[in-house]
Amino acid sequence: MVNADGLHTLGRWTTDRARIAGDSTAVVDRGVAFTYRQLEDRAGALATRLVEAGYRRGDVIASLSGNSVDHIVLFFACAKAGLVLAPLSWRLTGTELAEQVTLVRPAALLAETVYAGLARDCLARTDAPVTFAELGEVGVESETPGPRIRPATVSTQPEPVRDDDPLLLILTSGTSGRSKAVVLTHANCHWTNESLNRVLSLSERDVILAVMPQYHVGGWNVQPLLTLRVGGTVVLERRFEPGRALRLIEEHRVTVMMGVPTNYLLMAQHPEFLHTDLTSLRIAVTGGGPAPVQLLRLWHDRGVALTQGYGLSEAGPNVTCLPVAEAASHAGSVGYPYPFVEVALLTDDGQITTGTGEGEVLVKGPAVMAGYLHDEAATAAAFLDGWLRTGDRARRDAAGRTTIIDRIKDIFISGGESVAPVEIEAAILEHPDVAEVAVAGVPDEKWGERAVAWVVRRSGTRLTADEVKDHAAARLAAFKVPRDVLFVDHIPRSAAEKPLRRELVAAFTEGRA
Repeated sequence: MVNADGLHTLGRWTTDRARIAGDSTAVVDRGVAFTYRQLEDRAGALATRLVEAGYRRGDVIASLSGNSVDHIVLFFACAKAGLVLAPLSWRLTGTELAEQVTLVRPAALLAETVYAGLARDCLARTDAPVTFAELGEVGVESETPGPRIRPATVSTQPEPVRDDDPLLLILTSGTSGRSKAVVLTHANCHWTNESLNRVLSLSERDVILAVMPQYHVGGWNVQPLLTLRVGGTVVLERRFEPGRALRLIEEHRVTVMMGVPTNYLLMAQHPEFLHTDLTSLRIAVTGGGPAPVQLLRLWHDRGVALTQGYGLSEAGPNVTCLPVAEAASHAGSVGYPYPFVEVALLTDDGQITTGTGEGEVLVKGPAVMAGYLHDEAATAAAFLDGWLRTGDRARRDAAGRTTIIDRIKDIFISGGESVAPVEIEAAILEHPDVAEVAVAGVPDEKWGERAVAWVVRRSGTRLTADEVKDHAAARLAAFKVPRDVLFVDHIPRSAAEKPLRRELVAAFTEGRA
């Protein structure tokens, strides 16, 4: 299903590895090993089944799955058939998922059995004509008699897959609180993995521990896909649990891993941290938010050169990384641009510079997204003279190292999850006793940042913090529910009537100091 214009399509990767070393272990999922030949056979068969069922190049297949080999099979089946995978978060509610399904307009939603109820709840809340099937060998891959996923109405001959065809839709929160779908093509994914390998130099001897959820771009384009491209082994962590992660590192002699700061903090706080054999780890990268220098040094003291990287979904995601050799001497920096990635700064006076200074981070390169799905206005706003605007403020030193100062946008990151304050505010404002509300992220030792809500009660009411939390929990994913609710007489606002979140955070932080 590949033509001459599809030299960089990812459906080729399992085919190549199965031919080179088919009996090598590709994936270990909950203790069960799967070879490259098994991965290729299953992905190829599913791709054929999808094409025969009537799905065509460019159709979107949404998924609800934990980290699993079945999900990886689906990814490569989509890559081979020219379909687009939109992995959705199982942490969201049916209402939140319905909004995302309405946005991405999938032809089918495939879910693990454990999330089948959530998938049906989601589909019941949307009028979109979406076919549902369960994921895996007993579901969508099953050869047992029964109705096809979608009746074929056209020729079943597969269409050639091209480099610029969409492959991944990554759902991310926007400044409006509404999800955006980042479109990553085969070429985008090829180049972000090519640049990553120029830095990490992975090989068939490497074993990576995959703790990032597969609804994140990091669950694919930060190590797992690259590992499968070069013939290494991916050890899947179903749901992150620090003690289990430490055991997997020792048991499988993990050589490379990536996680958010919270992952590394929880492992460092675990009683087994000081007793676990970590000598196999040659590269450990943290991203998805700033890591405290003290946390980096905890790992350095154990002989692991934990180092920081920086990226965002719209960039594919890899932008910069601090070399392992500088992990200790420049802890806190996110390092230098990856190969094939250009980084500039937009200064406060509107100039674009590739030299030293401070400003908004701009990114350019072949891994940068094709745009936001069905949103031309947002796509246009995301670019400036061909540069992707990140919304992150940084400084760059004379050596070219970048240090992230702060996010320009109000979105904050809690445990690696992007959280849009306006979405939480909108949910809380639905409570009849709430007059005004502002939400922001404040520093948190465990999660990096946590949500705090400042609430103005309606006159004459006796609303409690627990009532606000319960109200939010019924409408939002758990990681979005404010940990603290503070009642105030008014919300400070700008001349444009926007809440001054930074003032609220500053006062909160000073009060807890």
